[in-house]
Amino acid sequence: MKKYIVLLLIFLIVACKSETKNTDKKEEDTLKITSKVLEKAVLSSGQLIRVAAFPSKNITPRPVDVWLPENYSAAKKYAVLYMHDGQNLFDATTTWNKQEWMVDEVASKLMKQGITKDFIVVGIHNIPAIRWLDLFPEKAMSFLSKEDKNIMIEEAKKNNLTINLTGDKYLKFLVEELKPYIDKTYSVYRDKENTFVAGSSMGGLMSMYAVAEYPDVFAGAACLSTHWVGAVPKENNPLPKAIFKYLEAHLPDAKTHKMYFDYGNKTLDQFYGKYASKVDSIFTNGSYTEANFKNLFFEGSDHSELSWQKRVDIPLTFLLKK
Repeated sequence: MKKYIVLLLIFLIVACKSETKNTDKKEEDTLKITSKVLEKAVLSSGQLIRVAAFPSKNITPRPVDVWLPENYSAAKKYAVLYMHDGQNLFDATTTWNKQEWMVDEVASKLMKQGITKDFIVVGIHNIPAIRWLDLFPEKAMSFLSKEDKNIMIEEAKKNNLTINLTGDKYLKFLVEELKPYIDKTYSVYRDKENTFVAGSSMGGLMSMYAVAEYPDVFAGAACLSTHWVGAVPKENNPLPKAIFKYLEAHLPDAKTHKMYFDYGNKTLDQFYGKYASKVDSIFTNGSYTEANFKNLFFEGSDHSELSWQKRVDIPLTFLLKK
């Protein structure tokens, strides 16, 4: 009987170890990341590599593109620029509106001319149906009054919308899942001084939020046509005030960060100019100077990739200048 019990215990221990190994293997398989070169991508130079559905425990998996400059070499190190709305950055033949930022053209030119340090670009695709939830600076909601928050909830219900924000999880994905993969897979600097983030509209808000939430990870942000209205422009909108209160409370240290903002005055950009003086005052009061802060106005510029491609060299130079 004792012999039987001993044999049973041994069997159970072996079985448990085997099950643990199988579970670990399953988890490893789940987290396995496969990428491929996009041979048919229409680029001016460099190479585009895609992870079709980047696995995440934080957000809905989505494509992530990595642009490597011409003559990329593992023998040298590169800075990294993370960008939102990644599907609109490089190839106009695949975008919904046939427009692109022309990031590959502009970045290649800046590096070849020796204006900026060498860098790669990581483009995180958006998922249109949940883009607002992913890119709104989530903690800004805590600066709304209880009354304004209740009004927003009621308006969302009437329009069958949700305000279950995922901005914090989106950043957690970027910092804890995507960045470690990029650091391990490519020949890049891993320090804050060589890590930047950029985007437009809601992507501009999220870029600002990324540096505010993770000032030890990102050295700067480029926020083009920043969507300070937070959602749909309207009268008596409480969101801008909440966003600015959050920013004042979490302003990145001026000694170690660069922040770039801009705006036009056509289409959706026409709603941003009224907030320019507030943005200026927040950063000026936070000891920022022309050396590490920009808030530029572009006359006649609208809210589109065609507009952003015309001036993207300015923020890239500002953040990544040698």
